Amino acid sequence: MAKKATENLLVERIKDLLNASFHGGAWHGPSVLELTKGISAKEAAFKVADAHTIAELIYHITSWRIFVLKRLQGDSTYNIEDDKKNWGNFDKIDQFELETLMMEMTLSQDELIKELESKTDAFLEEIVPGSEYTYYTLIHGIIHHDLYHSGQIAILKKIAKKSRNDDDDFEGSRYFEDGFGDNLI
Repeated sequence: MAKKATENLLVERIKDLLNASFHGGAWHGPSVLELTKGISAKEAAFKVADAHTIAELIYHITSWRIFVLKRLQGDSTYNIEDDKKNWGNFDKIDQFELETLMMEMTLSQDELIKELESKTDAFLEEIVPGSEYTYYTLIHGIIHHDLYHSGQIAILKKIAKKSRNDDDDFEGSRYFEDGFGDNLI
């Protein structure tokens, strides 16, 4: 058993990074889940100029995680070809739809980790079919992608927090104060 763990040390480290950036415990600050957990539908739909909403960002994060999962499973034809498939369509969103988005995003994490359980370090060096990069690069790419959009979510939450003072109907969130003391949220 110890030999298998050392043979797949890179896969284990990647799983650790995926879990830290998604669930929490990463050195950079709040994870994807920490930033999105507990937000209200009103917060998720909060619109700033032409920027994407938090709901759209959650959908987008999930869409690209599914893309990576499909590639890991050997599906070289799955694609995200249009804006609706990439960003969704959320002019309005209710709490049930938001909870569904959150569940789908969380399931994508579980599925990525499960799929990586069956992979070896050698697999990571293989070229992803139809591309010029390796699975190692692809998986690290989704971690970076998630964190990039997490920053956007943090900024949108901060703006929404400031604007709620002007909007009596704005529903607050206990996650605006994350306890990290970094003023990112």
